Amino acid sequence: MNKHHDSSDEYSQSAPEVGAPLDDRSSEAGWTALLSGSNGVRSLALAGGVVLHAINVYIATTILPSVVRDIGGIDYYAWNTTLFVAASILGSALSARLLSSAGPRGAYIIATLVFASGALICAFAPSMPIMLAGRLVQGLGGGFLFALSYAMIRLVFNEALWPRAMALVSGMWGVATLIGPAVGGIFAELGVWRAAFWSLIPVAVLFALLAAVVLPKRSAERSERSPLPLAQLVFLTSAVLAVSAGSVSPTLAWNFAGLGAAAILTALLIGTESRARHRLLPASAFSITSALGALYATMSLLAVAVTSGEIFVPLFLQVLHHQSPLIAGYLAALMAAGWTLGSITSSGASGKGIRRAILAGPILGLTGMVALAVLIRTESAGGWLTVTPICLALVAIGLGVGLAWPHLLTRVFQVASAGEQDLAAASITTVQLFATALGAALAGMVANVAGLTDPGGIAGMASAAGWLFGIFAFAPIFAIFTALRVIRRHSKTGPATRPA
Repeated sequence: MNKHHDSSDEYSQSAPEVGAPLDDRSSEAGWTALLSGSNGVRSLALAGGVVLHAINVYIATTILPSVVRDIGGIDYYAWNTTLFVAASILGSALSARLLSSAGPRGAYIIATLVFASGALICAFAPSMPIMLAGRLVQGLGGGFLFALSYAMIRLVFNEALWPRAMALVSGMWGVATLIGPAVGGIFAELGVWRAAFWSLIPVAVLFALLAAVVLPKRSAERSERSPLPLAQLVFLTSAVLAVSAGSVSPTLAWNFAGLGAAAILTALLIGTESRARHRLLPASAFSITSALGALYATMSLLAVAVTSGEIFVPLFLQVLHHQSPLIAGYLAALMAAGWTLGSITSSGASGKGIRRAILAGPILGLTGMVALAVLIRTESAGGWLTVTPICLALVAIGLGVGLAWPHLLTRVFQVASAGEQDLAAASITTVQLFATALGAALAGMVANVAGLTDPGGIAGMASAAGWLFGIFAFAPIFAIFTALRVIRRHSKTGPATRPA
């Protein structure tokens, strides 16, 4: 890094050292520092990848009711999210290797092209199996984009800017809430849901061109390529798919078989990871008594709560509350809007403010989930008097996660040992995506068992809604206890315990 390089090929010499102290919160830690000059260009590049990934998520959730009406496959409704996220886990795990071999510019271009290929398959899909194949490819590209955006924060920004950079990248889900439901809803109402996938392809190509212009060819930070933890990845994704396979059947025996298989695979994952020389997650990640374990548990439980709502809320709003696809898509996106608002609001917090923000996450999540369990299951004419409390519950869930999220993610960087910084960066998306995929699979299982497909109709939908949010309300309850553990450790050790 001591040699001079042209800025178009490599990050400038002024890129901060990873060991910069956290409490260096001078004027360099404000939004102006993040969004101006070379930092502004980097922020644009990192945020853009998440926007593309997130817009696709909301397009898909908005048009899925129209998709299953056209090509069938309601039994596999949740699989659209499960397979997408399972593939995203692989993309996330492979992102560090892609970044090392192709450089930032090449990695982003490859990621967008893979994503566009998946959208093309979905646009042509004549049946649900082909649609799921397209979602698988889309998920791989989306996982690349998602992980690259987070992983590069540590490389290109001073540590004092990490919380705001995290908030900015997370906040791009809010941008997606303005675009994704509109695109999906309009095409769904016009009866041309395939055009929603077609619309993603030129956007992906344009982003690839942007990446080619603003991102450097090579990274200034060199790292040795380590072998891929293949066994752990196989166990991780297989556990999610086992739950998904069991969730398709309304028979409890098959559901329990899927859960049992997932439990065995998870045990194999933990055992393999504990003995492995090349790890998927940093050391002590699976120990709830460790700082990292408590952080990962809190992140996972909050992500699971959000996932259960994002998948099925558009369907429940359309069937039980007679909303149009466009309106239902926007209402379901209120969780992401709350997430964005919470992230931006809490990003500048310090000291006790951080501890309050972390604890507020699961408390608001629990409040919202209980409200949804009571409100959304009752059929209505769709008037605003009925829908408004549902909207407030959705905002509360997202707001809670947003308040806690930047500080949970920043804390992961801080407590990881110096030799595991790259692993910690990649682990953020791996953990989040695994929790999302598992949450989607479990949500599909609960909904199917509760009557989504049998007896189906209004009665089955109402039963599925009540059971789904009632059961998933336990996620934020457990998260309250793990968040308290995070807060206690944060109070004892302070904000900058990571070795220099």
